[in-house]
Amino acid sequence: MSFINAHTGEFAALLTAFFWTVSSLTFEAASRKAGSMAVNLIKLAIGFTFLSIYNLITRGLILPVDASSHNWMWLSVSGLLGFVLGDLTLFKAYTIIGSRFSMLIMTLVPPITTLFSWIMIGERLKMIHFLGMTLTFSGIALAIFSRNGKGEKLSLKLAPSGILYAICGAIGQALGLVLSKIGLKDYDPFAATQIRVMAGFAGFAILAFIFSRWSSILVAVKDRKSMLATTTGSVFGPFLGVSFSLISVKFTEAGIASTIMALVPVLIIPPAVILFKQKVTPAEVIGAVISVIGVAVFFM
Repeated sequence: MSFINAHTGEFAALLTAFFWTVSSLTFEAASRKAGSMAVNLIKLAIGFTFLSIYNLITRGLILPVDASSHNWMWLSVSGLLGFVLGDLTLFKAYTIIGSRFSMLIMTLVPPITTLFSWIMIGERLKMIHFLGMTLTFSGIALAIFSRNGKGEKLSLKLAPSGILYAICGAIGQALGLVLSKIGLKDYDPFAATQIRVMAGFAGFAILAFIFSRWSSILVAVKDRKSMLATTTGSVFGPFLGVSFSLISVKFTEAGIASTIMALVPVLIIPPAVILFKQKVTPAEVIGAVISVIGVAVFFM
């Protein structure tokens, strides 16, 4: 028990990786059917409901009314960047290149997180970080590039737009993580997640009005299969996943937390093969492992 207590942050990060693996697969299915904006808005509404019930039971407060102005400001900005920028582009990537490759590219989150941490909160950047970044990029490149025949040039086997969306998702989530660490302090992680979700929902609602997407959102709500997938992803994503990620960064360094959370591209391979019958090449498996090793080296 003392070992678990001493590594609360690390265990929370490992659970986060598992939760995000489940949510990635279910959100891919939902996004392909209902669209990325509809799924994001619905998942935040569902996530907010679960968070409100949980906080009412554990804290006696259905809303985070005890949060300071510091908490509200930084966590709200974190929610806008992490959910609106990060998840909207990530979910779009799901529909183009799939969750497995999208989550592989998301191994860029730890290096980007450390870069923003260096810029925003003064965390040190060392030579080992550049080695880790090189390994991470190499692993991703190994998985997403292919050679059709001997002597042929390397070519992308994924749509460039999908890769770009996934990279934007990584940037959004990295910014959200750093700003969460700034805004969290000693505040309750689940209540903090509630603030982030509220800000994210407001951001998506504004976008839905601007781009006239409410009709497609209503269609998605009426579709049972997409709602089941979205609900499942919402429990494991914005409720459990995001909350446990905040628990992790509260009890350990942001870099260590990000390293363990980056295991998703490896964890996602077995269900992708078994459940979705996806063909996975040895180069893709090796690339995923190398990218995760790169993340680990990045924070040695």
